[in-house]
Amino acid sequence: MATCYRHPNRETGVSCSSCGRHICPDCMTTTSVGMRCPECSKQTTQVRNVRASFDARPVVTIGLIAINVLVWFGMSSQSGNFSHAAGRIYADGVLYGPLVHSEPWRLLTAGFLHDGPIHLGLNMYILWFLGNLLEPGLGPVRFGALYLASLLAGSLGVLLLSPSSPTLGASGAVFGLMGAAFVMSKARGIDPMQSGIGPLIILNLVFSLAFAGHVSIGAHLGGLVGGALAGLLIDQSARFRRDAVLPIAACVLVGAISVAGAFAVA
Repeated sequence: MATCYRHPNRETGVSCSSCGRHICPDCMTTTSVGMRCPECSKQTTQVRNVRASFDARPVVTIGLIAINVLVWFGMSSQSGNFSHAAGRIYADGVLYGPLVHSEPWRLLTAGFLHDGPIHLGLNMYILWFLGNLLEPGLGPVRFGALYLASLLAGSLGVLLLSPSSPTLGASGAVFGLMGAAFVMSKARGIDPMQSGIGPLIILNLVFSLAFAGHVSIGAHLGGLVGGALAGLLIDQSARFRRDAVLPIAACVLVGAISVAGAFAVA
């Protein structure tokens, strides 16, 4: 295990996203592009080339938002109803427990359908916030794997609590990103309550309970637990071996368990 360049007696698996030197929790500074050492975090002017600027963009986050918006427009234009989910896309993609065994794609497609512009806007706003927080540090592949694992965990939560209620929305995946951000912050010695992740989770859980008849508590809780588990496995695997294989495998494992669980309870 590598040691902190400022504290040689402390082992760490985290390195500065700018200079690459290993840093312990006391030396970490959270930025929009990952963890940085004290020296690099003080830099106010950076020389960036076109490739570096492109790599810093949350491209998967932007792509996911674009897909969700396009699907909503397609569903709304097909049904002629922009304020309520309806039409063929909705009927073929919504998550409904009795149809999961014969139409398993619903575990995934339901996460890209939304019931009106407010539902879509809230989920996409939080996705944009969390994507800009997590994707630059994780990288696009690992972030995409985390998102899909959280989405499938949310689908399992739906089938556990309300299998006979048609359910749709990206909230399960979004809650998963919240759970992962919470776990990863704690692992790096950052207080989630001060960073804003803790209050965000609490606020959304209170909202879920207050509007229990209008939102899927199963999706929210399932996604939160699944994302937290995936985040923990990503963090631990990255400390064990610094490559992209194990973190992605961790997300695949969470997703596979979620799918298997969904088939078992559907």
